[in-house]
Amino acid sequence: MNFKAWLVLFIVLVLVMLLFTKYKIVDFNNINELNNMKIESSVFADNGKIPVEYTCDGKETQPPLKISGAPKDAKSLTLIVDDPDAPSGDFVHWVVWNIDPQISVIKNGNVPGAMEGYTSLNKPGWVAPCPPSGIHHYNFKLYALDIVLSIPKSSTKIALLRAMDRHIIGNATLVGLYGREN
Repeated sequence: MNFKAWLVLFIVLVLVMLLFTKYKIVDFNNINELNNMKIESSVFADNGKIPVEYTCDGKETQPPLKISGAPKDAKSLTLIVDDPDAPSGDFVHWVVWNIDPQISVIKNGNVPGAMEGYTSLNKPGWVAPCPPSGIHHYNFKLYALDIVLSIPKSSTKIALLRAMDRHIIGNATLVGLYGREN
């Protein structure tokens, strides 16, 4: 290949990479985790067992969550709770956005002023863990954003991820485990 052919190939590759990154959904593995933000629960530790009370085998209430260390320049927080171990793949249990960054506790799913999107059951609100078999991981993923989102109430996790793209300034994760006894 001559120099011009290599140059054209190089330019095409650069353009393809630029197009790919422009439309890429958030790469959560590369988010800057150098922050002090935390999400915790008083009823289970990180990678600990979620008590039965907070599952479909109990009262199905949303476990209490404690938030701390949100960046000072955060305009809003979002929370996504999902189960990557579900038989059909990712099962979304809760999607909440425009949480006030000053909030420190979420009890019984009460998030004043925030918006709830649609879960995998195609409805808003908390869906309690209810794995068909085995132990599942329930990821409570909290994100600090530099904007307040303006998306429809019927938005799903995918729509939320797209809206959050390039606006995440902090994050924290809490993982709860639950398996039903047969």
